[in-house]
Amino acid sequence: MSTEAVIHPTYGNWRRPRRPGLGPLGLVGTFGVFGGLIVTLLASLISLYAALVVLVPTVVLLAPLAVRTQDGRNVYQLITLRVGWWRRKAKGAHLYVSGPLSARPGGRFRPPGLLNKVSASEGRDAYDRPFGVLHHPVRNLYTIVLGCDPDGGSLIDPDQVDVWVALWGEWLARLAHEPGLRGATVIVETAPDPGTRLAHEVLPRIHPDAPPAARAVMEEVVERYPSASSEMHTYITLTYGVPPGQKRKKEDVIADLAIRIPGLLSGLVAAGGGAAYPLSAERIAEVVRVAYDPAVAADVLNARAQEGGTGLEWDDAGPAAAVETVNSYQHDSGVSRTWLLTLAPRGTIRSSVLRGMLEAAPGTRRKRVALVYRPIDPATSARIVEADRRSAQFMASSGKGMVQARAASEVRAAEQTAAEEASGAGLVEFSLMLTVTVDSMEELADASVTVRNLTAASRVLMRPADRMQAAAFSCTLPAGILPWEQTLVPHEIQEAL
Repeated sequence: MSTEAVIHPTYGNWRRPRRPGLGPLGLVGTFGVFGGLIVTLLASLISLYAALVVLVPTVVLLAPLAVRTQDGRNVYQLITLRVGWWRRKAKGAHLYVSGPLSARPGGRFRPPGLLNKVSASEGRDAYDRPFGVLHHPVRNLYTIVLGCDPDGGSLIDPDQVDVWVALWGEWLARLAHEPGLRGATVIVETAPDPGTRLAHEVLPRIHPDAPPAARAVMEEVVERYPSASSEMHTYITLTYGVPPGQKRKKEDVIADLAIRIPGLLSGLVAAGGGAAYPLSAERIAEVVRVAYDPAVAADVLNARAQEGGTGLEWDDAGPAAAVETVNSYQHDSGVSRTWLLTLAPRGTIRSSVLRGMLEAAPGTRRKRVALVYRPIDPATSARIVEADRRSAQFMASSGKGMVQARAASEVRAAEQTAAEEASGAGLVEFSLMLTVTVDSMEELADASVTVRNLTAASRVLMRPADRMQAAAFSCTLPAGILPWEQTLVPHEIQEAL
């Protein structure tokens, strides 16, 4: 290893899961091709006309599977997305109204969409700290939310950063051994600092007999500091599922989660998470409430500073009204747009590759970056790694010229992945989502330009979550919404398409 590599560590070696089948057809398309050829050959024994009658529909049905976008979606998936949007719009499902004057039973402000059926409970861990548990009854999933204050990378030695990255990778690898864990999400939320906390800390401490000049300086600091600062919050959501065929009471699940929380928090602290703590049900409701109505952020901070809490419940954390359009999501005092990851940074990168994306963006009310992780159990990880290694070796032995050079690079990456997995590293599928909230539709265009600049600086490619903005907005909230758990088609079948 060179001296430069020691001083400035680099990271990488991630890649998309290899799709089974011939080229872009996928496993289903490959079976369709071979099945169509067999039927066509049998039909040709009758007549050429019969063979054409079989061959033409087969080509028409399979051709859309071979045409894919940059993020791997085929024509059928694009058509399904548009048809689903037209059906929701025809039914009025893109509109949401809640509260006492709405037609919804109960007259409360429940969160909309994927969060509408979610209920909140609370338990206490081994240190008698309250923690909230969100129950998703449709999939029978349970979510806990952890908060932390990361130390950041400023003025930190590269060796320490490398240690933090290694411990973070170890923490992610441990998630594959968590019984029943379905997925995890790391959410970094930034917003302009309203100055409420600073005012509550400074103003009451000004002595009545203080000199006028000193009093004027402190009041000016309280007034001007928020315009140049921002607040940042980091949340980690862990979503657990009950094994099929087992019936467990909610109290038993909460007791089980209470035992696991201290170990999870200690791993976060070791990985540079700073002070880590579980979020109570009230705190989770406050975060969701502020996300839907950014104008109440200062009021929530005031109530928390003066009264010690807001008393907000989950059933009142949603918006009073929300409207979903093709490329935006309007909710109470904000308008949001969400982007989805298309391509992760290529090659080797530094540990600060996402720093610009995670920092506060000027001209936005709130911004959330969500890293979604799907841990893979050790047995499946070993099988995937070995399959990728054999496939890379086959491509390297059968290719020529430039193809062979690329295949050789694939072999080196596959061998390194296999060695790391054999030494105890975990295999994790990940994605990234970014939500930006502004005050009006007119500001959304400027926010889109800002996001484009941030993603370019971070070397990632992202696309807007058009025609599913409401669902994507929910996925970036600390509420445990996992995209692959919310689809009608199982994840395994989607991978085969």
